[in-house]
Amino acid sequence: MIRNIRTAYLMLSPTVFWFLFFLIIPVSMIAVISFATNIGFGDILYDFNIEAYQSAFSSLYAKAILQSLWWSIIATVLCGIIAYPFAYFIANAGKWKNFLLLLVMVPFWTNLLIRLYSWIVLMNNQGVINNILLKTGIIDEPIKMLYTPFAVIVGLVYGFLPFMILPIYASIEQLNKTYLEAAEDLGANPIKTFFAVTLPLTFPGVLSGAIMTFVPAISVFVVTDLLTGGRLLMIGNVIRDAFLVEMNWPLGSAISLLLMILVLLSMITLMKFTSSDDESSLL
Repeated sequence: MIRNIRTAYLMLSPTVFWFLFFLIIPVSMIAVISFATNIGFGDILYDFNIEAYQSAFSSLYAKAILQSLWWSIIATVLCGIIAYPFAYFIANAGKWKNFLLLLVMVPFWTNLLIRLYSWIVLMNNQGVINNILLKTGIIDEPIKMLYTPFAVIVGLVYGFLPFMILPIYASIEQLNKTYLEAAEDLGANPIKTFFAVTLPLTFPGVLSGAIMTFVPAISVFVVTDLLTGGRLLMIGNVIRDAFLVEMNWPLGSAISLLLMILVLLSMITLMKFTSSDDESSLL
């Protein structure tokens, strides 16, 4: 009995080590620093102070948080709309399935920074997209796409679309096909079968993809840096500037902690939907 307990503790130790040294301790340090006093040039005084949180809720930072939240939600919804047909097609592609999955993974082989530079070429006023639209007579003057919220959302969708495709694909791949056969035997057409059976049963995959897309999208800063030239800010830019430019560690820690709480609440809300037994809802 004692030997079994020791074996169980031994097997759990890597997980405990990981959570302790790469989550609990760093987050605890961030929490402690967030209540410290900034005395300038990166120096802090460890006394209890909520000044950083008062600054974090000021209109300047609140605007960046709301912008990040709004753009991340839009990007996540667009990723879901684009990714579901892709994932459905891949899951039913037969012998081409593995090849198509490989194509989805190919963008991960290059750095996001490099791939975003290509969108500067595409969306510039003298870029590829405007040149094509001008030459075909669709528009009379270039459309301003770069340095706008549109460019941010394009960058977020482009950067995190594979994070949405893969969980949805896995969910469709594991779908019990007997439910589809039963719906067909009961006279349901393909459209009704999709909305009444396929979509509800694969919805956990959609929600998992939404979490995997939303979490990195809300905190990324390289997209706004490159596609807006720093003219528009997301919360990731604010945190980076607080630590590296303003050298205000309590403020950066406070905003980071608030962002973590916001992401955690979002994940808990989404996971509540996935915890229900979806198959039982069809019965």
